[in-house]
Amino acid sequence: MPYPDEFEGFMITELGKYKDFKRQTFKPKVFGDHDIDIKIECCGVCGSDVHTVTGGWGDAPTPLCVGHEIVGKAVKVGPKVKDVKVGDRVGVGAQIWSCLKCGQCKSDNENYCPSQVDTYGSPYPKEADPNETITQGGYSSHIRAHEYFVFPIPDAIPSHLAAPMLCAGLTVWSPLVRAGTGPGKQVAIVGLGGLGHFAVMWANALGAEVTVISHSPHKKDDALKLGAKHFVCSGDKDWAKPLAFKFDFVLNTADMTNKFNLSDYLSILKVGCQFHQVGLPDEPLQGISPKQFMPNGSSIGASHIGSRPECLAMLKLAAEKKLFPMVQTIPISEKGCAEAIERVNKNDVRYRFTLVDYDKAFGS
Repeated sequence: MPYPDEFEGFMITELGKYKDFKRQTFKPKVFGDHDIDIKIECCGVCGSDVHTVTGGWGDAPTPLCVGHEIVGKAVKVGPKVKDVKVGDRVGVGAQIWSCLKCGQCKSDNENYCPSQVDTYGSPYPKEADPNETITQGGYSSHIRAHEYFVFPIPDAIPSHLAAPMLCAGLTVWSPLVRAGTGPGKQVAIVGLGGLGHFAVMWANALGAEVTVISHSPHKKDDALKLGAKHFVCSGDKDWAKPLAFKFDFVLNTADMTNKFNLSDYLSILKVGCQFHQVGLPDEPLQGISPKQFMPNGSSIGASHIGSRPECLAMLKLAAEKKLFPMVQTIPISEKGCAEAIERVNKNDVRYRFTLVDYDKAFGS
């Protein structure tokens, strides 16, 4: 039974068997007055997809279609939708619903709504869908989303480059903006991968002086091209000593914090400043002591994606300044999904993948 009753996707049926994608149909949530159906054109491949299908982040419902960096065309809009019409090119990121009533939602913090629904692997609450349907992501023909979580894509940004902005880009944009990144600020970006290369680009565009800290010295040229002024190899002995008390903000995009000497990274912060996590390791951080934060009154924090106003501001800046990520494309198929997940898992990507050729896979 084809669209609109069912959507098609490349799904995994067992966590851990992350190369075993199968083409299947699934039922979307009940169509609501504020919903938009999007025929998907492309979808970015996020580290979250890898952590989910490998089981690294714990249990998830199966069968599951991952993918939350989605760009496509609106093909159906609910009667109460205000800002999107059929034919518009739009995007969906890692969140697909929130209550829009609580204090968080009313203060542009809907990404922290206690009732928020992830774009895949989460059940809708009854108020949004009487069937409490499990959400399915963007390795699929279509997605149905509430209008608040559907973003217009500026004409200046090609679809395959816009897609990774909707999770990776926003995940680093939000903490950078909330930390007051701008002229006169010293910002360190730890890790130069999918998240990190966005962070360097955004922090530089916002006016900060950017230093990249990476264990991979061969990434220096890319770091400087993206806008970093300095590059530090964390594999060098005593790398942190010359950087003591230097940075207003350290944004860690690497997902290996559990293997860091955390005290080194805290020592490079100015007094009262934060080491902020957006890379999420599979393992917990062991042995953290309050004493580690006392020499400079530093702190450690984390954040979850970003808000709608932040996403719109990010896309606007990217369009105006032609700030585009480094993206490789792979045609979507059972084989293509498996290749993308495997290569991201092995860090064999520079620096994001976008799955493309959806018309060939699902029909135009």
